[in-house]
Amino acid sequence: MYHDSLTYQFSKTASDDQKMMDKTLQREINLARNIQSSLLNGKTPTFEGGEVSGASLPARLIGGDYYDFYPLVNGKIRIVIGDVMGKGIPAAMLMILTRGAFRSAAESTQGPGETLTAMNQAIYDDLRTLKSFVTLFCADWDPQTGIFTYSNAGHNLPLFIKGKSKSVEELPKVKGIMVGGLPNQVYKEEAVKLQELDTIFFYTDGIIEAQNKEGEQYKLGRLIQTLLDNKELGVGEIEKCVMDSVKQFTEGVPQKDDITMVLLKVTEQKADITSLNSPVLG
Repeated sequence: MYHDSLTYQFSKTASDDQKMMDKTLQREINLARNIQSSLLNGKTPTFEGGEVSGASLPARLIGGDYYDFYPLVNGKIRIVIGDVMGKGIPAAMLMILTRGAFRSAAESTQGPGETLTAMNQAIYDDLRTLKSFVTLFCADWDPQTGIFTYSNAGHNLPLFIKGKSKSVEELPKVKGIMVGGLPNQVYKEEAVKLQELDTIFFYTDGIIEAQNKEGEQYKLGRLIQTLLDNKELGVGEIEKCVMDSVKQFTEGVPQKDDITMVLLKVTEQKADITSLNSPVLG
């Protein structure tokens, strides 16, 4: 085939343009990843009487899982964990939308049920337009009374690790449809009283559905055993043990879903939260 100098120059220019577009796209993806990581890995609230921790490992460069802590002016701490439908950049954009709705609702609602109701009201139309939805589990913990109040929008129920009886079980069920599923939903609440050394383990299904080379899943049983084996540890150490256990099981196989967890552990009762978002109570 004959190539004159003009054809060669055109091909070179097209190739250079493509390389520049690839570099620009990669730079923007990295920027988006850094923004998301900064939002997810903000300062974790510290307080007497308990400790919290959270971690997320995206399946791709950018994930769609979400968790957040929001200390309230009444001394409670509001915790949320969620899983946006889909993966990659579209899911990450919806995660940011969800985070904004949660933070806005947390300011103006009295409990986790009201928070989910307000969030569904705020972003239902957007999620329907985008043909997406978000599963969410939202909870308030009161360090003064030990009462853990929660509401669910189609998410996995957290695991309740009882410090004294050395058992792991799901929290009592409370039903609720995923946010973006139906309009005008009212989310109900349940509550349990936490004792010293009790731990609540919130998670997304990327943990129990993580696969190894044979296509086997990690499953709930391995997760419960890992939590039982390490329940005496602090939340950061338990989090690391779970992550190490999943990595050991999957043997480096790329995962299809994000892996996210949040832990709340009671160390002693009747203490004040040191708020990062709200005035500190005396």
